[in-house]
Amino acid sequence: MLKFSYKFRLYPNKAHLQKLESTLELSRELYNSALLHRIQAWQKARYHVTYTEQANSLVEVKQVRPEFEEVHSQVLQDVLRRLDKNFRAFFRRLKMGEKPGFPRFKGRNWYKSFCYPQSGWQFLSDRKIQISKIGIIRVKRHRNFPEGARLKTLTLKKEIDRWYAIVSFEIPDRKDKV
Repeated sequence: MLKFSYKFRLYPNKAHLQKLESTLELSRELYNSALLHRIQAWQKARYHVTYTEQANSLVEVKQVRPEFEEVHSQVLQDVLRRLDKNFRAFFRRLKMGEKPGFPRFKGRNWYKSFCYPQSGWQFLSDRKIQISKIGIIRVKRHRNFPEGARLKTLTLKKEIDRWYAIVSFEIPDRKDKV
């Protein structure tokens, strides 16, 4: 399988912008609080908090902070996967004897994207994309996907004041077709 990504410009209205910004901010907040939890557990007890432990606690987070209900569950899970990947790199560096350094907290200008890793979105046409918990947004889909492409993930990224949809997809390798 060959992996590719296409980047399309989004044209959200004010309501969509508010939801996109809110989702981005809540994702950043979750990342930072989960990072703090992991750092404290490691410093106090040398305990390695796992992705599964933190993902299971998302239900409690949503009960305490109802605004997290407005974010698609897979987006929140992907935030924790991103953090877990960073922490695995930390432990790998620690094991190799390198200067490890904990993953860093993300400020507003350093957390610019969130991802729908499996579902929660679909193209309705070349000009519209439906994104769960956000709505139907105008998009400039300037090229079509190759024949046989399997859409995998949707990453929504903010660059300055513009929003983009980055769609990752796979197409069968020529050897796979035979």
